[in-house]
Amino acid sequence: MIATIADWLGAGCLVAGAVLALAAGIGVLRFPDALSRMHAATKPQVLGVLLLLLGIALRLRSPADLGMILLVAVFQLATAPVAAQMIGRAAYRSGRLDRSLLDADELAERGPDGGPAGPA
Repeated sequence: MIATIADWLGAGCLVAGAVLALAAGIGVLRFPDALSRMHAATKPQVLGVLLLLLGIALRLRSPADLGMILLVAVFQLATAPVAAQMIGRAAYRSGRLDRSLLDADELAERGPDGGPAGPA
């Protein structure tokens, strides 16, 4: 009985994770600027991958598989924010974003590449 419930919950997590990953892919293709694409590539994609991993964990239930799934989840949570930060920094420094879409631009008083203004 409990195994059947875990299987159904796992299937639900797999479907929800796949839908979120699909939404992230569509967002990357459809959003107009780099910052919007960065958001679409990181937020729903990470949650989608975590839901997929949870669904797999609920279906497999062996200790060796759970350890590997936990490692994948930790690495996903550790690398996605760093990748988003680097993409945002590269877009800002190269001028490939629409500054009128920014609510606040804390780097505006710095140089055009985000570094210190003026001669170094």
